Amino acid sequence: MPASRSLPTACLALADGTLFYGRGFGATGRTTAELCFNTAMTGYQEIMTDPSYAGQIVTFTFPHVGNVGVNPDDDEWTDPVAEGMVVKWDPTEPSNWRATDTLSDWLARRGRIAIGGVDTRRLTRAIRAQGAPHVALAHDPEGKFDIEALVAAARGFEGLVGRDLAKGVTCAQSYRWDEMRWAWPDGYLRLTEPKYRVVAVDYGAKRNILRSLASAGADVTVLPASATAEDILALEPDGVFLTNGPGDPAATGAYAVPAIRGVLETDLPVFGVCLGHQMLALALGARTVKMNHGHHGANHPVKDTETGKVEITSMNHGFTVDSQSLPTGVLETHVSLFDGSNCGIRMTDRPVFSVQYHPEASPGPQDSYYLFERFAAAMAARKG
Repeated sequence: MPASRSLPTACLALADGTLFYGRGFGATGRTTAELCFNTAMTGYQEIMTDPSYAGQIVTFTFPHVGNVGVNPDDDEWTDPVAEGMVVKWDPTEPSNWRATDTLSDWLARRGRIAIGGVDTRRLTRAIRAQGAPHVALAHDPEGKFDIEALVAAARGFEGLVGRDLAKGVTCAQSYRWDEMRWAWPDGYLRLTEPKYRVVAVDYGAKRNILRSLASAGADVTVLPASATAEDILALEPDGVFLTNGPGDPAATGAYAVPAIRGVLETDLPVFGVCLGHQMLALALGARTVKMNHGHHGANHPVKDTETGKVEITSMNHGFTVDSQSLPTGVLETHVSLFDGSNCGIRMTDRPVFSVQYHPEASPGPQDSYYLFERFAAAMAARKG
């Protein structure tokens, strides 16, 4: 018999033994992951399908999640990549003209577990104070939980440090991309007259990053994360883009850094975002470190140290570049106004630059799109 409505049907167990009970929705079963929180007020579908969330369960601090439903156009990847979600209120029936499905049914079909009815303020405070914990999340419609097994599973989770997760979300083979950013009233149009050839190295690329490159005039060829410098340069690109992605940068860097260094031996413009920013920093000789609870949200203020401009940015990262390790010839161009951590670098003598945040996500909404225009201008200057 199904459990009574008053009984919990989901349980979130932290490695320290703390338990949060609530109402399960989406898929049933159990999963383990690192727990983070995201402060964005919109975009839960984009967050759940962002490959950068591999190995993580997302706590949404905004209480109303699911109220606009889901639709195929807003997926950033083919399937949800985040392991699960934690919310304050149970999802309601969607109320939006673009909705084609409910959040709960969408998660169930995609095999992702969620829990509602959780005190997310308490949970967020715990994450901020103690760091991102390892957790186990279970959903059982009958409300039967083996608590000892859940806590043991949380304690047994291997964590993200030292893990190369890019290989699990990168493309299996190369492909071309020409779809541009969504625009009213036509939606997604195709680039018909490209100006540049760009190779994007896919560490877990979001679709809207590729759309932004196409909107900047780039005919994009996407290569797997394992692509070598020879693979990249054989396509004779006008520029190279390093995408976002999940996991420990140092682990992915074991094979990505040599490829990037090979590209840096040429005069090609290079632009990196998120994990791509960290990969570029490692290739230039800097270090990356694990953060206490990371940056996840669409309201992060970042200052351009060269212009004084402040951008409202979208972020999703649990590792950061150690600005004290930047070598001579590499400048820190952007810093977080929350904690002063590094958010951007550039080479002083080359059109090579990167940022920690997501300029394609448009939280500002257009604060950071100039970075794609800067990349295009660098390619145009080289061609000219």
